[in-house]
Amino acid sequence: MMRRSPVIIIAIVIVAAALLVAVIAVSDSWRAGLRAAPTPSMGVGAALSPSGGTAGEADAGFAKAELPRTFSFPADHGPHGEFRTEWWYYTGNLAAADGTRFGYQLTIFRVALAPADSAPARASAWATCQVYFAHFAVSDAAGARFHSHQATARGALGLAGAQAEPYRVWIGGWSAEGWGPTRLRASASPSPSSSMSTSGSDGEDAIELSLEPGKPLVLEGERGLSRKSATSASYYYSLTRMPTTGTITISGHTTTVSGASWMDREWSTSALSAEQQGWDWFALQLDDGRDLMLYRMRLRGGGIDPASSGTLIDADGSARSLALGDVEVTASGIWTSPRSGAEYPSAWRVRVPSAAIDATVRPLIDDQELDVGFRYWEGAVEVRDGQRVSGRGYVELTGYGDTRP
Repeated sequence: MMRRSPVIIIAIVIVAAALLVAVIAVSDSWRAGLRAAPTPSMGVGAALSPSGGTAGEADAGFAKAELPRTFSFPADHGPHGEFRTEWWYYTGNLAAADGTRFGYQLTIFRVALAPADSAPARASAWATCQVYFAHFAVSDAAGARFHSHQATARGALGLAGAQAEPYRVWIGGWSAEGWGPTRLRASASPSPSSSMSTSGSDGEDAIELSLEPGKPLVLEGERGLSRKSATSASYYYSLTRMPTTGTITISGHTTTVSGASWMDREWSTSALSAEQQGWDWFALQLDDGRDLMLYRMRLRGGGIDPASSGTLIDADGSARSLALGDVEVTASGIWTSPRSGAEYPSAWRVRVPSAAIDATVRPLIDDQELDVGFRYWEGAVEVRDGQRVSGRGYVELTGYGDTRP
């Protein structure tokens, strides 16, 4: 069971980040920046949380996701500095010409230490109230290998940042830029000074990918307002099936690949409720052309928060919201992490009776637990209808086991 609440973890992250920025602001010896430097306190508890903030006074001065809003593009592809937290989240299932399968994740997060309009004016070009960090992971089905890496940097001096026109979000050499196509780039080695690897990578891991928009953009939840509890919500949109080509490198071996990616964008301020343990998130691309997003906010005492929901996207791009009662998700099996001892489900039965969906979801490989200062499971999965593979996707699991680094 998770022994720290997401709210406590978020508070620790923000305090640690604030101290880190303060130290760097006064020390010339740190002026090499924070490129790809592991920061154990920076983790999924701060930014993968669909809310990403702390309660009470810490929220003062930040905007909150409370009512539906009018989205404006391309502006909303860029940063929303009035909110505490946001992220640009890319995952994908890829294959080589011989059918060998791979998965990847590249996520860049922004966390505000204070509202921009309340931060004191400072002459230093290093001064900022914005911290960026990122997670990069690759999965190799044939080799049963999974490697994860992290990077951290201040939002100053071009070390990290985000912009809408032209679209670009970056941290050091890791980036997503352009629109139609979007070019993803990330490269990391197992060096302790630049990354962390969960399974002993002995060479470079990298992606060089080109993503076309594919289906129309989907506003999740209530016209883009995605409720996570009775008191918290985020603004959330997705591109659910982005045709993808390029190369993936694992342990120094590069393969030409193609497949489909999924992009999620969220921003918010409010914190998860104290009753919530963690969440299970599903992004599934079915072979019949439909896509399915589900999230289940798990409660500490057992059960699922009624705010949990999802979206079913048809092959033509039309979408409809799914309430908790529209979906049945039954977890089965257990995979135990040899590093953290955390126990994760190893399969799920997903049913959406109104859409005639009844499928089994299984990991591409069992061990896809990220160790990036904060442990969580996120990995490529396959969807099966009986014995037949009927789709691909990604699943994210938080709040299982001890979350401390």
